[in-house]
Formats: sequence, structure tokens, C-alpha cells
Amino acid sequence: MSAKKTIQYIRQYKWGNIFAMIRNNYRDAKICTDNFNNKLVVITGATSGIGLVTAHKYASMGANLLCVNRSIEKSEKLKQDIETTYGVVCNYIIADLTSLEESFKVANELNILTKPIDVLIHNAGVFLTKREITPEGFEKVLAIHYLSSFVINFTLMDKLKSQQKARIIMVGSEGHRFAAWGLNINDLNWERHRYSGLVSYGSAKLAQLLSMLVFADYFKNTGVTINTMHPGAVKSESGKTNGWLYKWYKKNVIDRTLKTADCSADALYYLGVSPEIEGESGNFYNLTTLEEPAPPALDKDVALELWQKTLEMTGLSTKN
Repeated sequence: MSAKKTIQYIRQYKWGNIFAMIRNNYRDAKICTDNFNNKLVVITGATSGIGLVTAHKYASMGANLLCVNRSIEKSEKLKQDIETTYGVVCNYIIADLTSLEESFKVANELNILTKPIDVLIHNAGVFLTKREITPEGFEKVLAIHYLSSFVINFTLMDKLKSQQKARIIMVGSEGHRFAAWGLNINDLNWERHRYSGLVSYGSAKLAQLLSMLVFADYFKNTGVTINTMHPGAVKSESGKTNGWLYKWYKKNVIDRTLKTADCSADALYYLGVSPEIEGESGNFYNLTTLEEPAPPALDKDVALELWQKTLEMTGLSTKN
């Protein structure tokens, strides 16, 4: 990121927003009790963690599921558990969303569905402390958190707009704030900069937020909305092998505000179903509390530059 942009962001940072984020970490999710009978919900990464609990939440409220997972064994178990317990339909697509090819496969399968997609939840993710490159040459954290959701959202734009109603929710993170001075937009694969698991994760989540700004414009006045949600700090053993900065943050911030995955699922249900936020789009939520993200996530010029670069990276430029 240029020195000019860094100075711009420094001037835009507000202590009030940081304090608001800390306060919001203590808030519970708003609850929606409306049913979602016979609606179709697509969830990526639904066999564990937040995705698993969210799948059960939506199914318990009458929704049918289409889950995108890596493991056929875990997907079969999920299908049996959901259908036996709730009497709804739970289908799945097997795909590794670190692969661009498989992200396109998922996008194309979703695009030819005859049934409307009512809610699309991008939940699949990974956190790495060492740089890994996919067979297609992309940094793996960027590929699963950003490129996969971009490919799917872009491919589905016309389908979702034709439905005249749909909600896209991207499971983001307050971790986007670790990319405090913005994206290294000409080095998204971390070939020229020193790799940091924390900053690469933050950069991928920042890219996700920037793409949301542009998608929100494309979906304006169509009945389709797109929002991003920080799911709260869910109890887990993650981060034990990470560096000192993450360990400090986990001990002093995350561990003091831990929430269960049930709270995350409640938030994802509220954002997907509640009439209270009908038409709201392009927002970042800490669970269900509207929050202002870090200044780099609000930079529309960078968002548009990233959009064009992503179209080129993914080969979608000819379709734009």
C-alpha cells in the first residue's frame, strides 16, 4: 500500500470505533423467531464449527439446506442427522474451496438450480501460520476466504437478481483490522512481502469486505442484499501455534469475550431472515450489531481496483 494511502487511513482511524468494537464484543445476538419453512439456504463449510450449528439452526426453523463441504463422509452424516431430526431436505456439493476450479464448479451448479436461493452463507475458511500456495498458484487463505466467495457471488449475480429477493451473508472477521494499512494489492499472493498468518488472514477478510462494497452497488434496488458478519469469538483451540501478536490478542481480547457457536448461528439466522433488516446491504455486523469497519475496508477506490484485478485473476474479466 502506498504511503499516501497509509497517511489517509491514519487520519481516518477513530478511537471511538475501536472502543465500539470492544463494547460490541460483549453484546448478544438479536434473535429472530420467524420460521423459514421450505426456503433454500446454501452454506459453505457446514460440517463443523459455526457452519454446523448454523445448518442445524436453519433446519430447525424449517429451511431446506444445500451444503458445500470437503468431506463426503461428514456430509452424509450431516444429511442424515438434519433430515432425521427436522424432516427437511439437506443436500450437499463436495468441493474444496481453496481450489478456484472447484469454486467455479460450485458456482455453476448453484447457478443452474431451478429453485431460488433464499440465503447464501459464505462460511468456509482456514487460518494458516505458514504460506501455502494452491495448485493454481494462489495463496490458500486468500483463495478460500476471498476468491471462492467472489467467484460464487459473481457467477450468481444474474440468477439472484432475477429472483428479486435473496440475502448473501459473508462470515467475515474483526481480524480484517490486522491489515491496518490496507491491502498489498499488487502482492495478494505474498510473493514479495514477509508472510504473516495474522496479516494474511486480515488481508483476505479485508478483500472480502471491499468486494462487498461493489457487489452491494450491483445489487442495489434488485431485492438482493449482501452483508458481512463477524461471528464473535467462538471457543476453540485455534491459534496455539501462532505468533506472539495473535497470542496477545487472543489472551487480552478474544479470551475475555468468548461466545458459543450457537450465538453465531443465531446471528446468521437473524441476518438471513429477520424483517428488521429487510433491504439493508453493504453493512458490517459484529454478530447483529451494525459496526463501522476499519478505514481500509471503506475505500471505494481500492475496492474498484481490487474488483478489476480479481476479475483478471479468476478469468472472469471477459464476463464483466
